[in-house]
Amino acid sequence: MGRIRKSFIYAVLIFLTINLLGCTIVIQKGRRSDLEKIDQLTSQLDQLQDIKLLLEQRLKQEIADKQVRLEMAEKGLVITFVAEVLFDSGKAKLRQEAHPILDKMARVLTENVPDMEIGIEGHTDSQAIKYSGWKSNWELSSARAMGVLHYLVDKKGVDPARVSAIGYGQYRPVASNDTIEGRKLNRRVEVVILPKVTKAKAVSEKVEEPEIEISEELEEENLK
Repeated sequence: MGRIRKSFIYAVLIFLTINLLGCTIVIQKGRRSDLEKIDQLTSQLDQLQDIKLLLEQRLKQEIADKQVRLEMAEKGLVITFVAEVLFDSGKAKLRQEAHPILDKMARVLTENVPDMEIGIEGHTDSQAIKYSGWKSNWELSSARAMGVLHYLVDKKGVDPARVSAIGYGQYRPVASNDTIEGRKLNRRVEVVILPKVTKAKAVSEKVEEPEIEISEELEEENLK
């Protein structure tokens, strides 16, 4: 395994441990159980790379039109939809024109990655809610994430046990809110395909190697 790829694997493992397991754990590079986790995660990341290529083919026109973006990030494969593609301004009801785009993604989720978890994240720009009736951008972003979730589960048969939704409002921007283009990029819904981290069997054999300790203190820092 290349040095850069190995570092990436450890970064993903640490990220998932903090965000998905939420507990204290020690990862030793030479411990057999952790090597099994890394091998498993490596295999899943390879699978996600293949899924990314498949989605790039299925969503070729939407990507060319800058309606959809694909990215391999530490948290998994991120499929980003520009909000205007899915929703009218200030609304959380999916536009009819959004259905074919979501259908292409849903088919991949059900046929090609049927066992990985899916996180749906709603995001807005920093403009204050004025006329739409939402209390704040948190409510709007949460409702939009839930709208996508219900479409995938209720209409396309995605297993509800795999899916979660959250709204971040304006607080995780990817661009400056000082420009029209930046605000457009910030109004988005991200569908994240998450690699799984499962517990490996405990073994008594240990190799003296540098270890990475993830503590509750680090967890709290990550959540700030």
